[in-house]
Amino acid sequence: MPAHAHESDTTTDPLAHERAHLAASRAALRAMREDAQALDIRDVTANWVNAAVLQAQITDRIKSLADLAHTPLFFGRLDYLHAVGAEQAEGAEGEQFYIGRRHVHDAEGDPMVIDWRAPVSQPFYRASRNDPLDVGRRRRFGYTGGDLTAYEDEHLSDPTETERTSKLLQAEIERPRVGPMRDIVATIQPEQDEIVRSELGGTVCVQGGPGTGKTAVGLHRVAYLLYAHRDRLARTGTLVIGPNRSFLHYIEQVLPALGELEVKQATVEDLVTAQVEVRGTDEAPAAVVKGDARMAEVLRRALRSHVTMPVEPVMVVRGSRRWRVPAYEIEEMVRELLARDMRYGAAHEALPQRIAHAVLVRMEEAGEAPDDRVQNAVARTPAVKAAVKAIWPAVDPSKLVLRLLSDPEFLAAHAEGLLSEDEQKTILWTRPARSVKSAKWSAADAVLIDEAADLVARTHSLGHVVIDEAQDLSPMQYRAVGRRCSTGSATVLGDLAQGTTPWSTQSWEQALHHLGKSDAVVEELTAGFRVPRDVIAYASRLLPVISPGLAAVESVRESPGSLSVREVAGADVRDAAVVAACEESLTHEGSTGLIAADARVPALAEALTAAGHSYLSPGQETSAESRLTLVPASLAKGLEYDYVVLDEPAAVVDGEPDERTGLRRLYVALTRAVSGLIVLHAAPLPKELV
Repeated sequence: MPAHAHESDTTTDPLAHERAHLAASRAALRAMREDAQALDIRDVTANWVNAAVLQAQITDRIKSLADLAHTPLFFGRLDYLHAVGAEQAEGAEGEQFYIGRRHVHDAEGDPMVIDWRAPVSQPFYRASRNDPLDVGRRRRFGYTGGDLTAYEDEHLSDPTETERTSKLLQAEIERPRVGPMRDIVATIQPEQDEIVRSELGGTVCVQGGPGTGKTAVGLHRVAYLLYAHRDRLARTGTLVIGPNRSFLHYIEQVLPALGELEVKQATVEDLVTAQVEVRGTDEAPAAVVKGDARMAEVLRRALRSHVTMPVEPVMVVRGSRRWRVPAYEIEEMVRELLARDMRYGAAHEALPQRIAHAVLVRMEEAGEAPDDRVQNAVARTPAVKAAVKAIWPAVDPSKLVLRLLSDPEFLAAHAEGLLSEDEQKTILWTRPARSVKSAKWSAADAVLIDEAADLVARTHSLGHVVIDEAQDLSPMQYRAVGRRCSTGSATVLGDLAQGTTPWSTQSWEQALHHLGKSDAVVEELTAGFRVPRDVIAYASRLLPVISPGLAAVESVRESPGSLSVREVAGADVRDAAVVAACEESLTHEGSTGLIAADARVPALAEALTAAGHSYLSPGQETSAESRLTLVPASLAKGLEYDYVVLDEPAAVVDGEPDERTGLRRLYVALTRAVSGLIVLHAAPLPKELV
């Protein structure tokens, strides 16, 4: 049955009817995949390059048409009161549409399932009683495994029907978390949908507390943009940036489940380590200074210090003639290039051409008729090359940063008026490295090298970049990300209250300035759908200290009994109590995360093993057989578990360099639970929680 056909209200068994449509849709999807697999490209490709490109596209198409057994093909249905224009409905002209993760059509080309990103699907997320958007009925489907087992109707245009919370929607939100993060395509809320469908040209910053769905919103925005602007983004590329590998592994299945296979994922460190390998670490004070935006100007000054004004003319010999370009004329060229503020490397390439052009002018004045080939030949003469090497030498970005961090006088000369003497001492290496290869570069050093590399040659820009947990980036890291979307747009996701680095973002205005996107729209998500109300209210006691003025999340989930705070009588019995709490949590369906201060992890690992419990590390995929993960507090951000056991809050706070950062780390740990949280402590709780 085509998706736009009208179902009679007299259907005796609606569930059987919907199951039949599901079976027919799956059959249609299989046929679409078989058609793609059967394509023969031998007669349509002119050469092997075209054949390889086309074959790769077909392979991706086949992958995107996979029918995932436990992923519902459609999750909703819209019954419009009136016919929808053909141009709005992917060719359909009827009044009923099944909404799913991807478009499916039958043998005649009629749609069986409409892509959730299509304009005609939008009212599924936006329609309400106050504004039904011409929708008479919105039907939601419930699934068990891959089987359609329930449905629920809202008659949006019926004034006699009372408004109520959707039980299927609530069940989908609360469904146990086993495995990696899944898409929220069936549960997107109106305020989330507005962000998801915002246009490609603009950058959007989403401030969202725990459980507001900001990560999912960012990923779904990528999926929407790829749907709406596929050709453009296929050329320019898209990238998702996460805080660490565990987080990226956790989210990596969301976009493929939506049929998007080409989005790259990386950490900031991945982006900036093309030049060097990170083998060292910085103390917090050094990392803060290295991450400060003032370092960009220090690097610019240091790079430009390599340019020296000429003191001698350039003499070019061509055959029997000698051509002289005086020093003052070359100095004018150099000053013009400096004034244009070109990339250092581009100016290095331009200067020999400028000098060669001056020689050609003299040749023409003497009656010769040189062409561009002569200019290029002059630019490559030993005299010109020697002059350029002396005036505007090539500079290796890694060597430039090596010298800045190793040579106190060189750093002082270029940090004057920017960094104090103490700040300069903070970032200087106590044992200067002899070479780029032997240096133990830190992550912050790699960002400096990346900045220097961009000063030499422009960094390639992508069409769209998503930055998650953005509040933890330093200004210099924002600049590194901004370079990669300088001609594109970005989705910035984060929560100021969860900033746990010493250099974390103080305001989104500052962050967006460093990113180069000061005109971005800042949206705030305050409705919580993941964390139970009692849990988020308990964690929110920390907000006045860790992020004054930030609105607390208002959870829509009541879940009575979801929070338990327990004092343990002494450290000697604490580990046993933690193991018992994990066993209690594992009696429930879904995943359990044991979160503890990093220093406590080895002892808890030993206690779990002694009690006969195997456990996973963050990023490892939970399964029905292995549902317990031991999580160092430093890696908890962005992850979620059905049940969380939090060990010793005071130890989480004490594990950070300062109290505010420690309390922010604790806020993160307290808000990872989807269904229940047990807090265990032998030491007194932080006073903010009492």
